[in-house]
Amino acid sequence: MKIAVSSCLLGEKIRFDGGHKHDHFVTDELGRFAEFVPFCPEHLAFGTPRPSIRLLRSENQLYVQSNKDQSDLTQRLFETSCNELSSISNEPLSGIIFKSKSPSCGMGSAKVYLENGFCEGKEDGVFAAMCKERFPLLPMEEEGRLQDAWLRENFVMQLFAFDAYEQFKASAPTLGELVRFHTLHKFLLQAKDEQLYRELGNIVANHTNLSIDVQLALYEFGFKTAISRKSSIKKTRNVLEHLAGFFKNNLTKDEKKILHSHISDFADKIIPLIVPLSTIALYAQKYENRYLLEQTFLSPYPKTLALRSHIDAGK
Repeated sequence: MKIAVSSCLLGEKIRFDGGHKHDHFVTDELGRFAEFVPFCPEHLAFGTPRPSIRLLRSENQLYVQSNKDQSDLTQRLFETSCNELSSISNEPLSGIIFKSKSPSCGMGSAKVYLENGFCEGKEDGVFAAMCKERFPLLPMEEEGRLQDAWLRENFVMQLFAFDAYEQFKASAPTLGELVRFHTLHKFLLQAKDEQLYRELGNIVANHTNLSIDVQLALYEFGFKTAISRKSSIKKTRNVLEHLAGFFKNNLTKDEKKILHSHISDFADKIIPLIVPLSTIALYAQKYENRYLLEQTFLSPYPKTLALRSHIDAGK
């Protein structure tokens, strides 16, 4: 899949000071499964090295100002941001990763100043705001937030689910194939948004006899919206308990105790998510439960990323 990434995160020396902010998780881990489409509207606008810039609010308008001489650089950055947006729009993107705190690329983390020099708050950078408007359903995150294990796992899960749907859509699927796709993603969707999962089920059931093209369009919007939701300890625990219910007639008393203690310990942030999931996968193999073994939730992305080994806390 292709992911658009702030160039400095890929190790390119195009920061305002001539440096970079190489993010090794992006290049070394995600890089095994993705091609990168670099962007940097600030470099295009002002070159490297360059004076730093900031966002300024004056009379309810947002401007881009040079920190060196307070000149208005709004138009120049707007133009190069439009150029970069046009460039990445030509790619079949599965996601975007921005540089945090940047006046151009910060995603809710770019500081906004008032004319008196005080910081008013934080907003999206110029380019990030354009991307969110242009690609409302595309997975997007900034590298600063990806330091959080829970947010990182949610984002990577969204990336791979988005890419899976794009591949599914490109295959010109039938109604039966849509039913199977929905079935395979049942527990992943429930861990994200139970209500949207049920709404998607109604779309698949097609009680109003919609054409397959209309069904797919409705399903795509709902699916991509659902996978953009952040999961939580509570929602994940509910899914784990549901999965455990598939073995209620198979497990011994001791096995049931072990499984439910793993789920409780995860919910109490004592052990990582991989522990109860591995136990469930083990039982699914032991009792040949093909339905569970095929569920995307058990393996939503390549296991070598090992993200769930670090998840012992949620939001």
